[in-house]
Amino acid sequence: MKIIVLGAGRVGSSVAQHLASEANDVTVVDSHPDLLRELQDRLDLRTVTGHAAYPNILEQAGGTDAEMLIAVTSSDETNMIACQIAYTLFRTPTKIARVRAAEYLQQPHIFSQESIPVDVLIAPEDLVTDYVCRLIEHPGALQVLDFANGKVSLVAVRAYYGGPLVGNELRALGEHMPGIQTRVAAIYRRGKAIFPQGDTIIEADDEVFFIASKKNIRAITSELRKLDKPNKRIIIAGGGNIGRRVAEKLEDRYQVKIIEHNPEHARLLSEELDRAIVLRGDAADEQLLLEENIDATDVFCALTNDDEANILSAMLAKRLGARKVMSLVNRLAYVDLLESSTIDVAISPQQITIGALLTHVRRGDIVAVHSLRRGAAEAIEVVAHGDQHTSRVVGRKISEINLPKGTTIGCIVRGDEVIMASGDTVVEPDDHVILFLVDKSRIGDVERLFAVDVTFV
Repeated sequence: MKIIVLGAGRVGSSVAQHLASEANDVTVVDSHPDLLRELQDRLDLRTVTGHAAYPNILEQAGGTDAEMLIAVTSSDETNMIACQIAYTLFRTPTKIARVRAAEYLQQPHIFSQESIPVDVLIAPEDLVTDYVCRLIEHPGALQVLDFANGKVSLVAVRAYYGGPLVGNELRALGEHMPGIQTRVAAIYRRGKAIFPQGDTIIEADDEVFFIASKKNIRAITSELRKLDKPNKRIIIAGGGNIGRRVAEKLEDRYQVKIIEHNPEHARLLSEELDRAIVLRGDAADEQLLLEENIDATDVFCALTNDDEANILSAMLAKRLGARKVMSLVNRLAYVDLLESSTIDVAISPQQITIGALLTHVRRGDIVAVHSLRRGAAEAIEVVAHGDQHTSRVVGRKISEINLPKGTTIGCIVRGDEVIMASGDTVVEPDDHVILFLVDKSRIGDVERLFAVDVTFV
């Protein structure tokens, strides 16, 4: 696919890296030549220096025959105008824009072919807000990713000493919970993927990815670790776009406090929020945290736009007794380092945003993509089409499907029914199939597997 990426910032460079690694023809546009030079040194792609919304720059980038435009500069207005120019001059088929300002997002009707022709809106703050809220709703989980409109979730949990299933074979999970359907999609042990079999023994510190319906997540988590109490008290560090939105979503169900150092911003927050308590101060102030009973806090979320401030305040909160701490981290290199330290969950906005973008880049009827483990693995939801004569999947048992190496079918969603995958499960037309790919480089094989081919017999 011929793709133009506008913006070589953290999200733009991460997206370009993903797309270039999959043999797409990628051109990156940015006004900073040093950023482009660094990208070109690492990746097989073209670069164009200039303003991302100028018609001549888009033409230099290959706008006349580009199949997709991904506008992820730091300016909402530049992203929107670039989509308008690409549509007006080049009739670019797919135009994706990152838009952050709530003032635009609250008027979705302006994004149409008749006004601002954006085919797909990506709102990173909303994506990260939903991600943080799901983690708070499911104590003990490292990740909670939704599929099939929330009917089923992929959950990552770290197995602890003392968990009922730790030291036992995977098949014992069904014996422990006979009425609960689940399937383990992948296990990571000391950073390496293990393909789960019935006789696989779960060890302490394994990172276990399992698929289940939302109502069963807590019960299955309890098999792998000591079950955390439901969360009640939440402290949020940072009252920016993400911090404010998380507080708005949680304040009716939890006791929420939000710490904001800017006096004017703190005053505005106190007027906008109904029940959350707004505190003016520094989230890394030990005295302030002690006064606000940090030792009785269930979750501390550091959500400022400063990585170092987030890391320091989260580490301090953990040392002072917070049960679980999360930190928003923009630098990917920090993520693995942090999750092996005192911080329970490191949240990467790029990885969350990239998943939403990849949904529209993948070939075939792919409904959802979640990028995992810093882009090395993926979980995808794909719709099966065709029949036994035109599809390599439809009408066949899962045991008969030639899945790429390291790929697991976790479950199938058929209408409102969730079916945990087994070797005898037959895939039917229009089934939503949830797959886990340990090796993201196999995505092309999965796309071809689900493609409908009129010549295939």
